[in-house]
Amino acid sequence: MANARQPAVIAQGVGQIGRNFLREVGSLFWFIVHTFEETLERIQQGRVPFHAASFFRHTERAGVDSVPLVGLVSFFLGLTMALLTGYQLQRFGTERLIPGLVAIGFTRELGPLLTGIMMAARIGAAFTAELGTMQVTEEVEAIEAMGIGPLRFLVAPRLLALFFLMPCLSTVSNVAAIFASSLICKAYFSIAFPYFFDLVKDALLIRDIITGILKSFLFGLLIGGIACYRGLTVKGGAAGVGTATTSSVVTAITAVIGFDTLYNIVYTTFYPT
Repeated sequence: MANARQPAVIAQGVGQIGRNFLREVGSLFWFIVHTFEETLERIQQGRVPFHAASFFRHTERAGVDSVPLVGLVSFFLGLTMALLTGYQLQRFGTERLIPGLVAIGFTRELGPLLTGIMMAARIGAAFTAELGTMQVTEEVEAIEAMGIGPLRFLVAPRLLALFFLMPCLSTVSNVAAIFASSLICKAYFSIAFPYFFDLVKDALLIRDIITGILKSFLFGLLIGGIACYRGLTVKGGAAGVGTATTSSVVTAITAVIGFDTLYNIVYTTFYPT
């Protein structure tokens, strides 16, 4: 009798997980939509939706302060990628493919993806902890009591900061990786710098650059939305803030990788070459 019930129990558990997942996705989607609606409604009234100082403070944290981390990680990864692929290609006498391989790999894929993962861990966690603390200490309720919309006042500047700064950070990642690979090519494979950059220009296409930029915008929106949503839905005091922060980082990294895979599938379907 127990064995007969087991498939039904498993199916029920899977259905419950699926329903919770779809509920979370729907809640996040409407959270972002309502944030933009509240912000645009304020602008249509001829009023400022949030303080400019708040926006620039978050852009400095998300953008300028993240440049050393993004640049350093991408630099070392560019070194490693050029070195490992170079030794394999050298066996076939095709070392001149290294510049194009690294440039296309970072511009289209690794640059936005690495930057998204680092921003989810660094900035997403900070945003969730800040808003979660405000939610637990009832500061968000105090803001609502003063007639101020928390979405456009607290969420919009953080969301827009990540949205606009992610392409810039991805560009930093691409430049650092390409520069690092040029050093490896010069030191180990006797490819001079002018020839290296000529090979990069010949290999890169405009659509490769556009693809990386579009991914960066999407990742910034996802990370900002997930971080702020988790922060404003915290429950359970200080322990809840820690749980929400962990959940925010894990969810944002998973979402970035998942949407990157989905984007690549759609892209290769319509542009197979």
